[in-house]
Amino acid sequence: MERQQRDNFATTEVIRPAAVLMEEAAKRILAGLADNGVQMGGLWWTTSGIWRRYDRPWPEGSDDPGPAVHLGTVSCVYDSPQRYSVTIFRASITPEGVAAGWSVDGLCDDALSYADLTLASCPRAQINPAPQPFRMRSATP
Repeated sequence: MERQQRDNFATTEVIRPAAVLMEEAAKRILAGLADNGVQMGGLWWTTSGIWRRYDRPWPEGSDDPGPAVHLGTVSCVYDSPQRYSVTIFRASITPEGVAAGWSVDGLCDDALSYADLTLASCPRAQINPAPQPFRMRSATP
């Protein structure tokens, strides 16, 4: 039940084209998120590929959010499109996040601020046109 409540989103946006953080920006953002971790008095709880924003730090020494409210989640892939880069492909806001005035852009901007970036200013993935469909040729004897 707790997991379902935590993953209940009011809005989800696929970031297209995806935002790409190259090595230097990725390092700065990951370090900033780690320094601002919920278990150290900050507002972010991060795992590989998931960055969750809370409204307050978790109770001291706790592995559980307690009264802290989950506001939104940024979903990303590490080491893509190249080693040491991070690609942000989706962001979601919980109903509590929407009520508190959060948006997808605002959530991403909060995380990206550690590298002085915003979602609007972040480099984007290259989207290539779809390949031509495969066509079978009839074999002649």
